[in-house]
Amino acid sequence: MRKIRILPSILAADFSDLGADVRAVVEAGGDLVHVDIMDGHFVPNISFGPDVVKAIRKSTDAPFDTHLMIAPADPYLEAFARAGSDIITVHAEAGPHLHRSLQTIRALGKKAGVSLNPGTSETAIECVMDMVDLVLVMSVNPGFGGQSFIPSALDKIRRVKAMIAGRDIALEVDGGVTAANAGEVAAAGADYLVAGSAAFKGGRAQYAANIAAIRTAAESAIGVLV
Repeated sequence: MRKIRILPSILAADFSDLGADVRAVVEAGGDLVHVDIMDGHFVPNISFGPDVVKAIRKSTDAPFDTHLMIAPADPYLEAFARAGSDIITVHAEAGPHLHRSLQTIRALGKKAGVSLNPGTSETAIECVMDMVDLVLVMSVNPGFGGQSFIPSALDKIRRVKAMIAGRDIALEVDGGVTAANAGEVAAAGADYLVAGSAAFKGGRAQYAANIAAIRTAAESAIGVLV
């Protein structure tokens, strides 16, 4: 059975005590820390930059999965690499030179990811599949937490899984993932499940139960199918 990994999205964390919240959610069972970077241009919201990533890096040894919802991304790749990102994901829609962006991330010694918005076909990344370590399928329109999962994303997840075709590439899904739909998402092919509100709801005393519920739903689904 393949390994499911749960990635708490710190966009839903307590920003007044961010380092402690990052540490707590990892101790509660989060496998990687999903870091959403938003610029108010590519998406209609602003989160934070590399200095914050650097500041919270000391809070945990868990890998940082940094999702750049910014355009252009290339001028900031080195800063996020230096800040402590382990995976850096850029959007296929964020600029005309996706190949060069992925080359740069790899040259910085980081794993390279590519993300697709709900309205973007997976065909947009066919030519770079041999350059990526991760494909991120957005199951909401990026920019805000707390949105509902878009059901048509399940078919896209299946198609991307077919494109991966045995390559060592993780398939990540971000947006509206909860314990109620994690089984469907995993069964469609996702390896990495990003959870924001679903992981952080109820405060630190609930983090472990929240993450365990998502993991159990996902693992139960693929345990039946494989």
